[in-house]
Amino acid sequence: GGRDAINMTIINFDNEKMQITWAARELFPGENVSFSYTFDEGKSKVWKPCPTYVLDQDYNSGCLFKTEGPTLAISIRTSNGSEELFSKTLKSDFYIKPSRPENVTFFWKADTVTVSCKKPERRVKCLILELQYKSKFDKNWQSRTSKCCSVGDQGFDPRKCYSFRVRLKRLVPYCNVVTYSSDWEAETFWRNGRLLDSCDDDIKSHSNTVIILTCLLAVLLMMFILSILLCKWQRLQKSVMPAIPDPKYIFADLFSDHNGNFQEWIDKTDHAMVQTKLEYEETECIIEAESQQEDEKNSDKQGPPEKIFSFSRAAENNDPKAAQIACLMPTSNTVASFAGFQILMNDDMYVMF
Repeated sequence: GGRDAINMTIINFDNEKMQITWAARELFPGENVSFSYTFDEGKSKVWKPCPTYVLDQDYNSGCLFKTEGPTLAISIRTSNGSEELFSKTLKSDFYIKPSRPENVTFFWKADTVTVSCKKPERRVKCLILELQYKSKFDKNWQSRTSKCCSVGDQGFDPRKCYSFRVRLKRLVPYCNVVTYSSDWEAETFWRNGRLLDSCDDDIKSHSNTVIILTCLLAVLLMMFILSILLCKWQRLQKSVMPAIPDPKYIFADLFSDHNGNFQEWIDKTDHAMVQTKLEYEETECIIEAESQQEDEKNSDKQGPPEKIFSFSRAAENNDPKAAQIACLMPTSNTVASFAGFQILMNDDMYVMF
């Protein structure tokens, strides 16, 4: 009553040792089975008992033995060997798990790295070399593969530290029926072609940079907020408590020039304001006289020369009354004649004599 098939794991460790395991408590509950094997071909087979069992709670759940050939026949029997429970014949070469790569070397040129390892002694064509790398700021590994025994990649940042690891893989289905890879070779750490002990310094430097930038931004933000609050406070202070001007600058000459005599100071101040007003109005209200050349031309046509009265001249002669009249006269394009004088007038002006 042997079984046709059971779920088991078969591993040939680089054609040196074999390990075959099975789920003993599920497949053979309550029974401690025995295991035997042979690499002989033909009818005259010599079966060998398992030299080293793999135990699962004191139940035999696997066997570890030396690889002796390409063809393997196995048999699982009851504990006393009277009944065969399962048997199978297989090619041990289809279950090879390669060993770790040896003598791994890194060759750097600018931002390109090439990784190589020692060529295995057997079945090199069935092997590929896998390279994985990442920086401390990457979440996932980047993977590159190539036929044994050299692989490379480019585009590495010279400022970053990278972790590298390599392993060998068996090709499926041409060489193996199960995908088996070697264990990873020990990680190495590199920055810009230089071997490092670890990449911890990269994390510290990055953290320090982040802390410095955060503090700088916090200081700038606080300065900005304080400047806004200061402007708001100044506006509030001006609206609630307006500034009171200091009278000592307005009445400085009251005490320095007039010894505190307010009446004398106010009379002088009023006189200065009137004088300033008259000078300002005079500059805007002067009536321009006709040019001497036009007088000579008009004298040829109209006969004897006529005098042109200019109010601005009267004002220039310090005649207050004339200056007052001159300031009342706007610009005019009309000429009025009176007693031999010509006066420039418009509709809004009048003349006093």
